[in-house]
Amino acid sequence: MIAEHGVAGASHRVIARAADVPLGSTTYHFRTLDDLLAAAFSHHAQVIADALEKRMRAAADREAALESLAQHLARDLLAPERALVLAVELYLAAARRPELRTVTESWMLRSRRALERHFDPVTARELDALVEGLVLHQALSTDPLSAAQVRHALRRITR
Repeated sequence: MIAEHGVAGASHRVIARAADVPLGSTTYHFRTLDDLLAAAFSHHAQVIADALEKRMRAAADREAALESLAQHLARDLLAPERALVLAVELYLAAARRPELRTVTESWMLRSRRALERHFDPVTARELDALVEGLVLHQALSTDPLSAAQVRHALRRITR
């Protein structure tokens, strides 16, 4: 529902209707809408972080890790439009609701730890920030970067 209607369009009633459960079920399990949003965004962040961790574990070296990171961006964060919209909705919601920053902070920490398998902590943080910026850029641009440009940007940070 968040991907379809945005955070502004999400309510206990809308979510209960979409899940085909009584309204009382959502309000029983999630006292506030922010609790429900935090759970939804935490799940999304966990799925994406799991995917990056799997890709980084499979990468044999730094070059393979960069290629895996480019694939993560293209296939896990950008290609499924739902994932892209959820990421942007989370960024915006966390900017407005500090209680949701625990979700983004946890996601960023997991991403950096996964990247630290192949890069020093400073570079891992810079790569993570670049990926987040690329997600926003690709989502909002009428002329998004090509896959080659994304790979070039990732490599520049690791020189």
